[in-house]
This record gives sequence, C-alpha cells and structure tokens, in this order.
Amino acid sequence: MREAVRIAVLLGGGALAVGLIAAVLDLPPPAVDLPEAVAAHMAQSGVEHPVTAVLLNFRGYDTLLEVAVLLLALLGVLTVVGNEAGTPGTAGAPDPVLQTLARLATPLMMLAAGYLLWAGAHRPGGAFQAGAILAAAAVLLNLAGVLPAWAVPRFWLRLGMAGGLLIFLAIAAGLLGQGALLRYPPEWAGTLILIIEAGLALSLGLILAGLFLLLGERGERR
Repeated sequence: MREAVRIAVLLGGGALAVGLIAAVLDLPPPAVDLPEAVAAHMAQSGVEHPVTAVLLNFRGYDTLLEVAVLLLALLGVLTVVGNEAGTPGTAGAPDPVLQTLARLATPLMMLAAGYLLWAGAHRPGGAFQAGAILAAAAVLLNLAGVLPAWAVPRFWLRLGMAGGLLIFLAIAAGLLGQGALLRYPPEWAGTLILIIEAGLALSLGLILAGLFLLLGERGERR
C-alpha cells in the first residue's frame, strides 16, 4: 500500500512538473523589455544597481510583503513555543575551539554585513544579504555556547524584529501623497532606500536568527 502511494505521488509530481514546464514554454513573448525599462529609469531610482532599484524602488511593495511574510513566520514560531516558554539555556558543554572561532569570526561577519548593506546601492548586496550574515553570526554564537537560546522575546527584541517593516510602512505611508505606493522623490530616493535597508538588515537578522534560537530554546528544554 505504501509503495503504491509513493508511486502515485511520484507520478503526480512528475505530471505537475511536465505541465508547468509546458505552460512556461507556451508563454507569449513579453510585451515589455524589462531590462531596457529598468535601465531607462535608473537615474530616478536613487541607486546604481538594477537589482536594488527593482527590489526597493520599482517593485518595493513586493519586498515589503516579503518582509511581512518572514515576520509572520516568526510569529507562527512564537505561537508554537510561547506556551512552553521557560528560561533560556545552552545545549551541552561549550567547545572552547568553537567559542574561540565564534569570537574571532563574529566581528568580521558584522563588518561583512555592514559592507554588503552599503554596497547594495551600486553592486550585489543589500539588506537581505546583510541580515542573513547577522543571523549566521548569532547562530554561530549560540552553537558555541556564547549566546543563549531565546525564550519569549521581550519588548525591545520584538521591536527590533518588527522595526524594519515598521520603517518601511512609515515611509510608504508618508509617500502616499506622491500618488502611488513607494514612489520616492528622485532627490530623496537614495537616502530613503538606505534608511529602509538599514532597518531591514537588523530586523531580518533578528527574524532569521529567531527562527533558529527560539526553536533551539524549545529543544533544549526537552
């Protein structure tokens, strides 16, 4: 019975994949040359890299919703672990070699995160990459026994997690007078994008780290 179910799932997945590939191949050619359209408006974007221009300016509301989805995922984790919250702890005896590595690597990781945040305006980088490195530093510190796993986060930690989205929403609300969502004035576009990315880098780092540290705290209690 299990083998039949497995075969049916494989056949169904294969048929779905074939159908999706056929649908993509059958799509008509795009009516607009998107790379050309992005290049034509780069001067008004406030940044020099087309990916950052698209993510934080031309399609900024997509990025806004992506951050909201990540925050909702963390709220889901908090809902699961909140009823079992206890005091945070560390798993097992810390490894001195790993502790030394974590203490040496963490400042370099923070420096790399700051560089990626700054570089996003004119080359690959930005808030998501910077936030991922900050989260990795927190996870490394936790595995080394330097940073304890989290119980239910307090007010300031929650504010840090939601701060990037709140800054994004505040700027979006302030720009509604421009007639469209997140339509930056060209002379302020670069500054506003930098403010948004700085807030997002910190919040994304806390959110991604929280997905590990909150679940890690639950596993340590067990």
